[in-house]
Amino acid sequence: MADTATTIQRPQRWDSPFGPEMTDADVKRILSLKPFSDMDVDRFPANQSLADIIKNDMRLSRYNDGDIVVRAGDYGNSAFLVVSGEAHVALPPGLPEEMLGRSSEQPRGVFAALSQLWKNPRYPEVRDTKRYSSGASGATGTRGQDQDARIFLQDVPAVLDKHRTATISAGEMFGEIAALGRTQRTATVFAAGEAELLEIRWQGFKEIRRRVDDFRKHVDNLYRKNSLTAHLQAMPMFSHLSDDIIEKIAKETLFETYGNFDWHTSYNRLSEGSSQERLAREPIIVAEGDYPDGLLLVRSGFARISKSVNNGHRTLQYIGRGNVFGLPEIIHNWRQKDSKPLQTSLRALGYTDILRVPTSIIEELLLPTLTTETIDGLAGSGEDLESTGEMDSAGATDLDPGMLEFLVENRYINGSATMLIDLDRCVRCDECVVACSKGHDNNPRFNRHGRTYDHYMVANACMHCADPVCMIGCPTGAIHRSSSAGQVVINDDTCIGCATCANSCPYDNIRMVDVRDQAGSFIVDATMNVPIAKATKCDLCVDQLGGPACQRACPHDALKRTDMEDLRSLADWLDR
Repeated sequence: MADTATTIQRPQRWDSPFGPEMTDADVKRILSLKPFSDMDVDRFPANQSLADIIKNDMRLSRYNDGDIVVRAGDYGNSAFLVVSGEAHVALPPGLPEEMLGRSSEQPRGVFAALSQLWKNPRYPEVRDTKRYSSGASGATGTRGQDQDARIFLQDVPAVLDKHRTATISAGEMFGEIAALGRTQRTATVFAAGEAELLEIRWQGFKEIRRRVDDFRKHVDNLYRKNSLTAHLQAMPMFSHLSDDIIEKIAKETLFETYGNFDWHTSYNRLSEGSSQERLAREPIIVAEGDYPDGLLLVRSGFARISKSVNNGHRTLQYIGRGNVFGLPEIIHNWRQKDSKPLQTSLRALGYTDILRVPTSIIEELLLPTLTTETIDGLAGSGEDLESTGEMDSAGATDLDPGMLEFLVENRYINGSATMLIDLDRCVRCDECVVACSKGHDNNPRFNRHGRTYDHYMVANACMHCADPVCMIGCPTGAIHRSSSAGQVVINDDTCIGCATCANSCPYDNIRMVDVRDQAGSFIVDATMNVPIAKATKCDLCVDQLGGPACQRACPHDALKRTDMEDLRSLADWLDR
């Protein structure tokens, strides 16, 4: 029998290399640099060699003096290595928002709020062209086009003189923690003079970490030192422990990731499948009936808690960042000295980053330090023992099971201000749309349509997500979290119309609009000779008195902006 060839599809991400301009000479040069020169290339398979990872999952970028590389508050998914030159990291309290290309939201006064009621612009999406020509701030400027655009500091010596910074020299790496867990950047980094940086996207970074022991230990130690201890101390159940005990717990904590880091790219396709199909695609973190070998802490993302029912599963609730799983069973087994298994399963929703603290460590270092009352509160009650995490107090189980499934499967649980409309109460009076329009110069910022469950609709309005994937990749940082209340907002002055945020939003809640001058003519980019587009979306009336105008305007209590961490409030509204 003749031999038949076996074909293997390469990783899909390599169909679109991170840096298409990366040459073989660039790869050879990078392989000669630390830490890559110290890595054992034999640890990598032939179809995914270290050279392949460098060529497909990394890119070289050159920065001019003052170019901002990353901003504090950005959501990162890559790490950086300084190849040549140097960069500066802004130390606390960091750089002002206006230096980062962001807007500083100031609530409108009473008179400004009243004047909006009588405004009636003739044209949609009118902008003050003087703002575009002068820039949002004399401290910053913008270079480049589209994805190559950058915000830069115009007076680096003044910045260095007025703000505390530290130098990142050639051969040093930064951004590792964000690459591991898509967490917020904790500091702003900018180029000092001309610099060349190697950016490593998260897939390649994790692959190297998985195969190179020294690299993994280095990254893990950085996380344990800089982030993990603070993360543990911020949790109520650990907050009373001494620094020495916290360090011991951190030393034994394991890092685990489940699901698809880029879950939003397949969201719409998967949401159209059946419940069983969607459930089957959710990786099981721990299964009902397993021995609770560790306390699970959600570091980022979301996870579904479900229980076997007949031949299927029923969703009990979900948990997100800061919640735990498995504690009632651990406490029971510690008290009773028997082996009660997990009563529920935990599945990753999209992407979930988990910290696993071994059960033996919890039994040795945590439980003996808690009062009986505290332990009773954490343990649950006897026969009704279930691993429901800490969100039980938020009333997740008070929701109709079908509604809970609907919110979980469509990832609406991601929202801190999800817009729900009771279609039985809604009389289509358009008061919500009118109020939104009045607050935004006659340009409403949401569409009154969306997916429905029973007689409830989740409208296509920005949800101001806990995991705002729209913020990843914005070249100028125009889309960002408000420093005041955490809303996801867009700085119109620094938005370059690249549509990265609109394409990334899995809920289709960001749209691109062509902007006009006050005469009604389209504003044209002088370089490209095409109308300038800007990303627009609901800003939760961040500058308005009284909060979201849509909710305040509804005369029939048919509309609610819901923080999905407070499901008891949602349950009360649904049952009113």
